[in-house]
Amino acid sequence: MEKNFSVAISYKDNLGYVEYDAAEKKINVFLNDEEGKQKTENFLSQVHIIAVPHETLLDFTEEKIDPTSDVESFQIVMTRLWEATGVHVDWSRPVEYVKLHPHY
Repeated sequence: MEKNFSVAISYKDNLGYVEYDAAEKKINVFLNDEEGKQKTENFLSQVHIIAVPHETLLDFTEEKIDPTSDVESFQIVMTRLWEATGVHVDWSRPVEYVKLHPHY
């Protein structure tokens, strides 16, 4: 059984997190801001065309990435979340901290 992957997010003054359930291939957003939550859910429910790097800094190919297909795809799409929605992904903030302190 695959393990779930979670990453912290923030929108305005609210902290939350997004969890990828590998077994169900499902994404859950936990954020106490309805606008930010909706933006995140909408963005993550779509397949995205992303230029993915390969051997060098100049070697990219455009690939269709479905964030629900696997953890790596989820992580790649999450790198585009902030620019598209204004919802910040905080890769370094522990999710356990966010669960205890959902505000700045």
